[in-house]
This record gives sequence, structure tokens and C-alpha cells, in this order.
Amino acid sequence: MDRLDMLEAQSIYILREAYKSFGKLGMLWSIGKDSTVMLWLAKKAFFGHCPFPFIHIDTTYKIPEMIRFRDKIAKEYNLDLIVYTNWDAINNGMGPEKGRLVCCKALKTDALQHVIDKYKFEGLIVGVRRDEEGSRSKERIFSERNKESEWNYTNQPPELWDQFKTDFPKGNHIRVHPILNWTELDIWKYIKRENIPVVDLYFAKNGKRYRSLGCAQCTGQIDSNASTVDEIIEELKHTNINERAGRAQDKEDAYAMQKLRKDGYM
Repeated sequence: MDRLDMLEAQSIYILREAYKSFGKLGMLWSIGKDSTVMLWLAKKAFFGHCPFPFIHIDTTYKIPEMIRFRDKIAKEYNLDLIVYTNWDAINNGMGPEKGRLVCCKALKTDALQHVIDKYKFEGLIVGVRRDEEGSRSKERIFSERNKESEWNYTNQPPELWDQFKTDFPKGNHIRVHPILNWTELDIWKYIKRENIPVVDLYFAKNGKRYRSLGCAQCTGQIDSNASTVDEIIEELKHTNINERAGRAQDKEDAYAMQKLRKDGYM
């Protein structure tokens, strides 16, 4: 069993453990490579049928190719997909020009809370990885949020030897992170091994490509000539540039993502 086999087996175990432990689950799908790999793992975990809905928080500012990819894959896989937009905020003029952290909170964090309240989810499966960004490295596989989705990152249970705490107070909800131990390189090696379709934005055109995807106004490209999965894997073996270097909201504040995640960001 190689590293990818072990990661896959652990992720499938976590998905099944979450399904067994919590009443109503949903899986966030950002349309990026990580959550698309997670979608693939969920199909494997439940033998082709995903027993919970997928959730896409649509800020209306996503790169158009992402939305076309979302609709194509949802149709091909026959996904039970919830698409939600915080139209009250949009109609009141919310956008990146109001401040990126303010915009992220209104169009992502608040929108997600609306979905949790509307559909009464007890658990959300989220495709974050520890190596992606500092505040994510503090996460647990099973991570508790209170009724307002707030995260107390200073008070979390240990998860030693794959022993996970799945008993939480009623009314709180749980974030489940099946690919927390994967690296960016693992993700691309797995995409290659399984031939998983991902949005074309990751592949270089005219010397530029996206390494991390988000809203068009807040996501920049990197210099790259990697136009295939093999070339991306080779590029990642030699880069010393942060994966989220092109994400503008991370640069708003030294602890920007930690502040967002503390308040319920995905």
C-alpha cells in the first residue's frame, strides 16, 4: 500500500464514520481541485451513490469557467446539489470593493450559515488541507462549531492514532475534514492516478495558470508553463511559492484567514 492508497483509505473511513455518526450531512463543493477530489472519494466511499447533498456557495463573483464546470459535472454525476447565494447582501451592494474580508463574511460565511439553518445540517464535510494555509493546520478531522458556526481553535480535542471525537453537544454542528492530511502534491498525484476531471483554469495558457481558485476579483494567476497534470506535479516538486499566493483576501491581514474561519468561514 503506497501513500495515496493510505490517504484514500483514511478519507473513505472518515466519510463513512461521519455518515454513521451524524444525522444530516452536506458536503461543500467549491469546484476547486480539493473538493472535486473529495467528491470523487465520496462516490467511492458509498459505491457510486452519495447519500448527502453537495453545497455550492455562489458569491456571483466566481470565475465563469468554474460555474460551467460545476453545472457540467453536477449533470454528469447526477448530484443532489444545493446552490445558495446571499441575495440580500448582493442586492444591498456587497462586493469586494467593500473590503475583501467584509465581502467574504457576507457572501461566504453568512451564506453558509443561512444554508445550515435552512436545511438543519448537523455536519458539513469540507475539503481543507493542513498544508494549504496556517489556520487550516490547526484544524481537527472532526471539528466542532457552535450554533453560530464559531470555531474555538484554542480548545480542541486531540486526535491521536486516528481516534476521533464524534460525540458533540446537540445544537452545535461539526465540520468534517476527510482530506486534512493530504498535501497539494498528493492531490495532483491522485488526480493523475484516478483521471479525475478538474476545471481547465488550473492548466497554463500563455505562461499563466491558476493554482488556487476563488472569486474572479480576488484570485490571481501565477507564472507557469504547466499545461498538463504531469507538468503541474513536476512544477510543485520544485516550487517554494505559497499555494494561496494569488488569493487577495489572505493579504488583507496577517491573521485574515484565522479571523474568517473563527467566525464560521468554510
